[in-house]
Order: sequence, then structure tokens, then C-alpha cells
Amino acid sequence: MQVKKAIFPVAGLGTRFLPATKSSPKEMLPLIDKPLVQYVVEEAVASGIEQILFVTGRGKRALEDHFDIAFELEAHLYDKGKDKELSHIREIAEMVNIFYVRQKEAKGLGHAILCARDFIGNEPFAVLLGDDIIDAQRPCLGQLLEVYRKYRGPVLALEKVPMELISSYGCVKANAISERIFEVTDMVEKPKREEAPSDLAIIGRYVLTPEIFPILEKQAPGKGGEIQLTDAILKLSQDEAVYGCQFEGIRHDCGDKLGFLKATVDMALKREEFSNEFREYLKGLNL
Repeated sequence: MQVKKAIFPVAGLGTRFLPATKSSPKEMLPLIDKPLVQYVVEEAVASGIEQILFVTGRGKRALEDHFDIAFELEAHLYDKGKDKELSHIREIAEMVNIFYVRQKEAKGLGHAILCARDFIGNEPFAVLLGDDIIDAQRPCLGQLLEVYRKYRGPVLALEKVPMELISSYGCVKANAISERIFEVTDMVEKPKREEAPSDLAIIGRYVLTPEIFPILEKQAPGKGGEIQLTDAILKLSQDEAVYGCQFEGIRHDCGDKLGFLKATVDMALKREEFSNEFREYLKGLNL
């Protein structure tokens, strides 16, 4: 069965970016001239996703408005003859079918996925986290879907991270199938460095099967008092093989202030309209 649906859990409060996120969702923070979430939606669409469900919370109205038709703005751009800008605005509203459901309590990523159960039904699906912006020639999710089509089982995006940072991630114990594909045998959520089974961290892209929902429904809260998705996937692995894909591309952790700044610089240097001028500016800084 083809993967045509994706879940975007976006109910978080974004406290690491206060006060900017006091009145605006962190997913709407601009990376150059597009909000973070739009980069991830574009990745999903480029990977073949046709329907997206945003699992939202209070204060996310700006996110919904961004992907809606903006009649007044479109009329203004039309009257001013700004055809290029008008085309871009229309593309945002038309790129994919988007639906919304609220996560009424902050019970963790696993609970957010469970909120999407009726939307997904009995189909395999993708999960994309908006904190991770992945710059890749082939969309990261598309790479995971290739693994899913070959092995017909859940797939996690993996990245090697320095061991001194592994306690910030869920990580896996895995057996290599090929250079970048693994069969996952164990998972640990934010382990101490000395307890981590590897340096392979789970990054914010997943392809899952609907068999995850009964597990999430019965799952007790784990680390942090939340329903952890990694705990549910580990239970799922007892009944079906779970795979990992060490994706090709550069990940920017935009849930972190320094990561956001690095992403801004890297993405700006790739923009043809000002990359040369920006590069010269950076060279001239007295560092």
C-alpha cells in the first residue's frame, strides 16, 4: 500500500524560543522568507504525500491561516501587478490537502500520533517533525519511503551524532543491512552517554504502520511522564521488523537557537539572489 498520508505534530509551545513564540507558533518562525513548517510540508509533497494532518493545540491559528487561501492578499497582489508573488501565495494554499485535529492535552509525541488515528485509518503513514529541516538532493522522507517499499515495515530516519550529544535524542541498537539501512533491535529515549547503545540518533521522520495505534492506546506514560513514540515502536518491533535509514543530507536542528542560526546562514548561502553578497559580508566580519 502506498504511503499517501502524513502527520505533523505541531501542538508544542516552543518555549525555547520565547518570547518570539509567546504569540506566534514556533513552526511559523521564518527561515529566510518561509516559515519552518513550509519547508517540511514541501518535503512531504515532494515525497508523494497527498494528505496532511496537523495535530495542533491552542495558539496555532497562524499556521492554519498560512496554508489557507488569502483572498484580500491575493486581490492586493493582483491589483499591484505582482504576479510572481501572487503565484507563490497561491501555490502554498494549493500544494496539498490539509486537515486539522487538536491535541487537547500535552501528553507527548505518542499521544499526538494517537490523535490522528481516525484520519489514518488502516493505512501506513508518515510522521514529520517541524524542528528538523533537512537539506537533501532527494527528500529525506522519500529516502525512507524507498526503504519502506522494499522491506514493507516501519522505517526511522537515523543520523550519527557525537556521543556527548546522544542524551538529547532517542537512539537505536541496530544491525546493518547495507551501508545506510539497518534493522532496529532496540531503542532508548534520551539515554545517558554511558548507556547509549550506539551513536545512531532517531531524527524527526518516520514511516509507520497502523499497528502502532493499539499499542499507543494502551501505553503507560514513559520518560518525562509522556506517552513516548519510541516505546511504542519498540513494542511494535516484537511483532514486525523495524528498519532505520541513515539518510543522505544535512539536518538543521531548528528547535535549537544555535541550530536555527546555522540553518539561516547555510540556507542563505544557497539563495542565488543574494548568496554572493551575503558571502562577502560574512568574510568581512571581524571574527
